[in-house]
Amino acid sequence: MGRFVQGEDRRQDFLLPASLDDYVSQDNPVRVVEAFIDELDFHALGFAGATPVETGRPAYHPAATMLKIHLYGYLNRIQSSRRLEREAHGSKR
Repeated sequence: MGRFVQGEDRRQDFLLPASLDDYVSQDNPVRVVEAFIDELDFHALGFAGATPVETGRPAYHPAATMLKIHLYGYLNRIQSSRRLEREAHGSKR
């Protein structure tokens, strides 16, 4: 996924808190999910669109993020897409 726009590094420092890493404890299972998904080669796995075209600005590739969210939901027995959305936003409405 080298030619896609990369999101902000979650370890990037900014005003409060010092980094996005501060929101997630060191023993939180989402760290394992993120490390696992980041190591996958989506092109080799046959994901269509893993290599973007040369024209225009590169898009964010949603496969990695969506796979992380779905794997997190599976591990935490969350089946509702609305509940997954709330979990992704960090709110407990």
